[in-house]
Amino acid sequence: MSYDIFLTNNLNNKKEKFIPIDEKNIRMYVCGPTVYDDPHIGNARPIVVFDVLYKIFKKKYSKVTYVRNITDVDDKIINFSKENNISISELTNTVIKSFEMDCEYLNCDNPTYQPKATEHIDLMVEMISDLIQKGFAYEINKHVYFEVNKFKDYGKLSNKNLKELIAGSRVEISDNKKNSEDFVLWKPSENDEPSWESPWGKGRPGWHLECSAMSKKFLGNEFDIHGGGIDLLFPHHENEIAQSRCANDTKVFANYWLHNAFITMSNEKMAKSQGNILKIKNFRNMISGQVMRLALMSAHYKQPLDWNDKLLSDCQNTINKWYNVYLSDHQAVEIDEEILKPLYDDLNTPGYIANLHKLYEKAHKGNSSDKILFNSACNFIGLLNETENQWLKFKKNKILITEAEILNKIKLRDKAREDKNYEEADKIRDHLLDKGVLIEDKDGKTTWKFK
Repeated sequence: MSYDIFLTNNLNNKKEKFIPIDEKNIRMYVCGPTVYDDPHIGNARPIVVFDVLYKIFKKKYSKVTYVRNITDVDDKIINFSKENNISISELTNTVIKSFEMDCEYLNCDNPTYQPKATEHIDLMVEMISDLIQKGFAYEINKHVYFEVNKFKDYGKLSNKNLKELIAGSRVEISDNKKNSEDFVLWKPSENDEPSWESPWGKGRPGWHLECSAMSKKFLGNEFDIHGGGIDLLFPHHENEIAQSRCANDTKVFANYWLHNAFITMSNEKMAKSQGNILKIKNFRNMISGQVMRLALMSAHYKQPLDWNDKLLSDCQNTINKWYNVYLSDHQAVEIDEEILKPLYDDLNTPGYIANLHKLYEKAHKGNSSDKILFNSACNFIGLLNETENQWLKFKKNKILITEAEILNKIKLRDKAREDKNYEEADKIRDHLLDKGVLIEDKDGKTTWKFK
């Protein structure tokens, strides 16, 4: 029996049967990284979630075009390069390389296209010109803004009216705007900032515009799926819809909008302001990528995922157990639709993992064909992709802790040393070492790094 794919579409907050525009080419666009700093675990969730969806589509359809952009021009990039005295090109190239290593570490398939914003400025200038000509955008003091109240469907994705949206979010304040809700399409650059020639002077595009221009190039005016983190729903995706539909004269931009929920730590959203950021690169030599991948799939993508040592430890134990029936050389077999059914039902990865546990029990007691099926079912979602020797390298490694926890432990150690409680101070040092953190006391200061 063959099952249809159902997805929760944020355009109406309902689970809907997936009906492609063209069965011969499924088209999907996912917002990728802004490359100003190394990606963290929160960034890893959409990478893995939409990789699973990509795999499902490739299973069902003969061709899938998957586009994931790279934002390599942005205020965050400019500010980070200035603060750290590093050129923008060196910064973006370094972070792009780190991002690609993260994707490989998490065993994600490469998208069909991974375009950079800076390579498509001409298309953005063209789209802005169209929007001005059609009366949806205006130029003022070398800035160009999209006039939100000219688009009657604004807020449909967020399911809120304009007043509610503006009241509930931070809106860029500018004396140049006609209305506070209007958003920038083009702005002038300072002398030391990246800039391109345009009819409105030297400058650079607004962040929202790049996805509209690049999705149009690679996927056309209308396509099937647009994805990203829930934080992008407003204003980024709302603005994409507005400018794309107005520029392209269409009633649709993307048919299905999917957003993954946040990763939390102690139920707090992962954010730099919370001091709870964990960079993916710091895990690469500590924990197998497939443990990280299993952890990221352990909760439904629409639910928050709380990141903690127990989660990673449980996933490590699961993978370790599954290697009892690992086959190093096997011909992949067709996976029964009944096994895949949870994935077709709105990417229910926990349901599919439950099926893997059942297949493992059968394989552990059964014959080679049971083992082949289990291995194939794991491989389908990017697991058991390492040899036993590669897995053993990570098997006994400890789990990383957050930067905030490290700093707190160092503070407690400083207090213990101040109180001449050297036994407690040594205990804290050893605890950090056990977690893969080396500390060094020098010139009255304590520094730390991952070993």
